[in-house]
Amino acid sequence: MSEFHNSVWSDLTGVSFSQGFLDAGGIRTRFIASGSPDKPLLLLLHGTGGHAEAYSRNLGAHGEHFHTVAIDLIGHGWTDKPAKGYEIGDYAAHVLKVMDALGRKRASISGESLGGWVAAYIAIHHPERVEKLVLNTSGGWTAHPEVMNRLKTLSMEAVNDPNPERIRQRLEFLMHDKSKVNDDLVETRRAIYAQPALKAIMPEILCLQEMEIRRRNMFTPEQTLQIKAPTLVLWTSHDPTATPEEGRNIASSIPGAKFVVMNECGHWPQFEDAPLFNRIHLEFLRAE
Repeated sequence: MSEFHNSVWSDLTGVSFSQGFLDAGGIRTRFIASGSPDKPLLLLLHGTGGHAEAYSRNLGAHGEHFHTVAIDLIGHGWTDKPAKGYEIGDYAAHVLKVMDALGRKRASISGESLGGWVAAYIAIHHPERVEKLVLNTSGGWTAHPEVMNRLKTLSMEAVNDPNPERIRQRLEFLMHDKSKVNDDLVETRRAIYAQPALKAIMPEILCLQEMEIRRRNMFTPEQTLQIKAPTLVLWTSHDPTATPEEGRNIASSIPGAKFVVMNECGHWPQFEDAPLFNRIHLEFLRAE
């Protein structure tokens, strides 16, 4: 009997979902959504160089309880790619325009890596827009030159020569279990990275991997204390960007934050162990 073929499509088998584009303040923004629009809004934000398929294994479970919308951030995936504007405030402005386009004043926002950084920025600067906050192996508090250089190298190699092996290496950076990088995920990202517009803009997207730019976007202790939304900081045992101890320190600096570590996962726990992630995530998001 042949092994079951893992793909983005098989992740979504049995899931009622839609894919489309919306106008977010003039930025044509691609989304994948599940769940009725009359439910509370949950936004899912991917990491640097990522795309909405980072959440292909989470849309079904969350769509039962939320209008769940995973987007391609500005410059990423199949969303428009302006020539500049890739610091955290720029991403946050785009996300707020997405909320406006969806007709929502408030949302729960869950972000992985860069997405968590953007979500936390919104929680600090626009607290009235955030219901609950999930920081999943989030950026914004740590700066490790070796990690930043590795991310820059892998990303530029992949976009300059988007062959399957380069793309696979970039995706394997995200996983503790490298076998979780299936061929369909590689092809999904290869098609995105083969866009001439993405190749042109990738150095701008990677600006947060430059220490001077990164530091001016990082959160101060005073800003962190301003996060008032109920917050879950979710980390992993094998995150390549920061240790669980660093994740715990982030949680301890946010008033009332909950901290959870998922074992045997890397930078994409929502993908590597979707059943456990979905359970932890939904328990937090649905709690009164």
